[in-house]
Amino acid sequence: MLTHSTRRWLAGLGVAGAFVAASASPAVAAEEAPVELGVYFGDTTIATKSAGKVESTTVYSSAPVVLRDVTVRYDYRDLADKVTLAPETATDYCTTPEKGVLLCADPFEIGVEEWGLGGIAPVVIAPAEGAKDGDAGTVKVTLSAAGFDSVSHDAKIRVGEGVDLAAGPEIEVSAAPGGKFTAALKVSNSGKTAANGASVIFYNDYGIRADKHYSNCTYVDDELRSCHFDEDLAPGATYGANLAYRVGEDSYAPGSEYGEIIWMTPAEFEDFDAYLDSVGVSVGKPGTDGKLALAKLSTMAGTRGSQADTEPDNNGSSLNVKVTGKNGTDLEAIGDSASGKKGDEVEVTIGFRNNGPATLDRSRGGSAVTHMNVEIPKNTTVVAAPEFCAPITGEEWGEPGQPGGRVYGCYPTPFIKAGDQETADFTLRIDKVVPNDTGAVKINLPCECDGGFYADLKPANDTAKILINATGGSGGGDNGDGDGSSLPITGQSTGLIAGLGALLLAAGVGGYLVAKRRRTRFVA
Repeated sequence: MLTHSTRRWLAGLGVAGAFVAASASPAVAAEEAPVELGVYFGDTTIATKSAGKVESTTVYSSAPVVLRDVTVRYDYRDLADKVTLAPETATDYCTTPEKGVLLCADPFEIGVEEWGLGGIAPVVIAPAEGAKDGDAGTVKVTLSAAGFDSVSHDAKIRVGEGVDLAAGPEIEVSAAPGGKFTAALKVSNSGKTAANGASVIFYNDYGIRADKHYSNCTYVDDELRSCHFDEDLAPGATYGANLAYRVGEDSYAPGSEYGEIIWMTPAEFEDFDAYLDSVGVSVGKPGTDGKLALAKLSTMAGTRGSQADTEPDNNGSSLNVKVTGKNGTDLEAIGDSASGKKGDEVEVTIGFRNNGPATLDRSRGGSAVTHMNVEIPKNTTVVAAPEFCAPITGEEWGEPGQPGGRVYGCYPTPFIKAGDQETADFTLRIDKVVPNDTGAVKINLPCECDGGFYADLKPANDTAKILINATGGSGGGDNGDGDGSSLPITGQSTGLIAGLGALLLAAGVGGYLVAKRRRTRFVA
C-alpha cells in the first residue's frame, strides 16, 4: 500500500486534490464494502445587477464507480424572488417542475473515483429582478443515481454589492537557489464602487518560499497561501505592497518557478474557504512578522455588507521567477530481492529515490518526474500490480493494475523532494526456481510525452535489479553498475500517483476558477 504527500496546498481541490495513494491490493477487496456517495455545491456570493456566476455540483465516491441515470435537483425555493437558477447552456436535460426547483438529468455514464468529480450539471446563479444587497438563502442540491440512495448538500447563496477588483501586471524576477527577492503585489479598483477590503490567494510552486510571515497573511510552513486587507479601496485607485520571498535552496537550476495570484472580495474568500474546509484543506495560519499594508489606502467610509466581483476575468496575475545558477539532481532506481519455493507468492518493493541536491516539481502540469519501466523476472508471474502501472506489449498498453504482464510502464509522482523516495509493491508467483532470476527497474527512460527527467547527474544508477532466489549475496538493491546500493527502504514514501488520465490535478486557485468558468470537470 502506497503512502502519499499533500504538499500542494490545493491538492484537496484536485487543484487539489490531494495526491491519491494507489493500492496493489486485488480489486475484489474494494468491493467488499458498499460504495457510498457524497455531493457538494459551493457557497456562492453574486453581485446585484450582474449576469451572475456559473457553479456546478461535485460528486464523491468511497470507491471507484460508474454512475448511471444521474439527476441533480436544485431546490432554491428559500431564495424565491432573490435569485434565479438556469442551465449554463440551452439543453433538454433540465426542467422546472415547480417555481424555485430545477431538475437536471445527465444522459451519460459518469465514472467517479474516490477523489471526486466536479463540473456536473452546471448552472448560472443570477440575481432576480429587484434583488438587493443582503439578500440570502439556501439552495438544497440533491444527487440521485440508479442503485444508490440520494445524497444532498445545502449551500449558502448571498447577493452583494458589485465591485471590480483587477490584478496588477505579471511579475518577473530572478534569483539563485537560496537567494532573496521581493515581488510587487498590486490591485486596482476598476469599478465605480468602493471595495470594502480585499483578499488575495496564492498558488506558488514549491521553490517560492516566504521570507517573512505577515500577521494578515496565512502560511503552511514557508508557503504563502493568502493575505487579507480590511481597508477600503477607492474607485479608480491602485494599491500595492512588497512581498518578501526567497528561492528554496533545493530548487532546480537553471530553471523557473511560477506562482498564481488571484484577488477576490472578502465574501468570495469566505465561500472559497468553506470549500477548502469541506475537503480538509487548510488555508494555513497567520504569521507573526507584523502586518502587510497596501500603500495609498483609501479613507472612504462605507458599509461592510457582502460584495462580489463583477469581472472575475481580470482578477488574476502571475509571478515568474527565473532561477539562476546550477543545481541538479540524481534520481536512482530502487530494486529488491526475494526468495521462495515454486508456487510461492513473494512481494518486491521497487521504485526510485531522489539523491538531490535539487527537488523535482512538475505538480503544476501533473506530469511524471521520470518515466519508469519494470521488467519482471522471467520465471515469475505478476499476480498483483500497483494501479498506476500497466503492462506493455510492443506499443500496446494494458489496463492499470492488470496482472500477468512481462514489462510494466508506471506513472510516478509529479513531485519528489530531495532525499525522498517513491516505492510500490509487486506480488510475484515463483513459477520455476532458478538462481538469480533477474528483472529490472529502469528510470529516466526517453519518452515522446510530457514530463520526464533527462539531465540526471548519475545516469549509471538509473537501472536496478529485481532478483529472485539470489545467490552469492547479490541483492536487488544492486543498481546494475555493481555499487550494491542497499535496501531496506526507510521513511515515508511520498507515493506514486495513479495515471492513465484518471487523475486531473487542478493547477491552483487560478486554474480552479478558470475551470469553473469553462465548465471543466475537475477532480476535487
